[in-house]
Amino acid sequence: MSYSAEQLMDKLRAFLCPYFSAYLVIIRKGFSSMFSISLRHALRRFNRFILSLLLTAAVAMPVVTIAPNAEAATQSQTAIAKKAAAKKLAAKRAAAKKRLAAKKKSSRNKQVAKTAAVAAAALTAAELAAQERRQAPAEIHNSVNIPLDVQSRAALIANAKTGEVLYGKNYNQTMPIASITKLMTAMVVLDAGLDMNDPVTITKDDVDTLRHTHSRLSIGTTLTRADMMLIALMASENRAAAALARSYPGGTKAAITAMNRKAAKLGMMHTRFFDGTGLNGDNISTPGDLVKLVQAAYRYADIRAFSTAPKYEVNSRGRLLQYKNTNTLVKEPEWDIGVSKTGFINEAGRCLVMMARIHDVPVVIVLMDSWGKYTRIGDANRVKQWLERVTGA
Repeated sequence: MSYSAEQLMDKLRAFLCPYFSAYLVIIRKGFSSMFSISLRHALRRFNRFILSLLLTAAVAMPVVTIAPNAEAATQSQTAIAKKAAAKKLAAKRAAAKKRLAAKKKSSRNKQVAKTAAVAAAALTAAELAAQERRQAPAEIHNSVNIPLDVQSRAALIANAKTGEVLYGKNYNQTMPIASITKLMTAMVVLDAGLDMNDPVTITKDDVDTLRHTHSRLSIGTTLTRADMMLIALMASENRAAAALARSYPGGTKAAITAMNRKAAKLGMMHTRFFDGTGLNGDNISTPGDLVKLVQAAYRYADIRAFSTAPKYEVNSRGRLLQYKNTNTLVKEPEWDIGVSKTGFINEAGRCLVMMARIHDVPVVIVLMDSWGKYTRIGDANRVKQWLERVTGA
């Protein structure tokens, strides 16, 4: 505990005051002369002692008051130094943390780039084949004298009743067919005579690990086989198609074997299947073979109904999911469509196959490798107008 000079002087005065008072009383009242003289001498010496003590205290007092201030200043400087050191340490830690975050981000970016490079390498052969196919000059066959401008890389329009090829563009080229595959998946499932009301559950085996496409059917979703087939054909739902193939007697491998066997039976000599969804780019065919596929699919009532439904709703684990047909033409009143299926992967482009009745003539329309969101729809409308002119002539 420290005191200022004024406080220390006050305390000394309070302490000495009674003694001085007693001294004065003794002097005033007096004693014997000898005793009084002796006492006066003693008191004078005591007084000198007190005065010297006061002087000493007065001299020492600045030290008492300065020392705490010096100590406080030292403590303040120490606190400032500590604060500066802590701030510097915090800055170093923040910089280190920032460098670590940047390093992690760089590592993630490298990993993403590496994954993309691996995926690109896996698709290189199919992409190169597609590029070569798209750069080659088009081979066009037109059985009438009315020109037709089709933007799709390959096309075939045939009379479904007579088999006559009315128009063809690169129709003998073999190319990936994407989700057109699902028509064959549906046919072999129906051929197996399976109960369409049986429940089919989505499992992890139905998840697309090849292209990582999105699906609203979460693992554990259970629908009837009929509903799975409907959204696979109408909305091109990949997990639904994978579940149909997996639940086939003998599993997915047996389903793919049945699909290739069915293709051979239909005379589709340039067609090969490796999965039930069409996500595998090795699923290939020609526009000529796909005409046979569409004609065969038209014989199945369920495929006719499911593939041309404009929209449908399913209950997935307590949630209502709304699905729409990927071919917007099915809801157009001027179109009379019996079978429809769309498809898309990078190697195949955008595809569309249909069985339609135009001017009361059943025709199969195959449009392959279209680019742009609306090109295949635009081509289909141009084909319809062209056929109306052909039949009208």
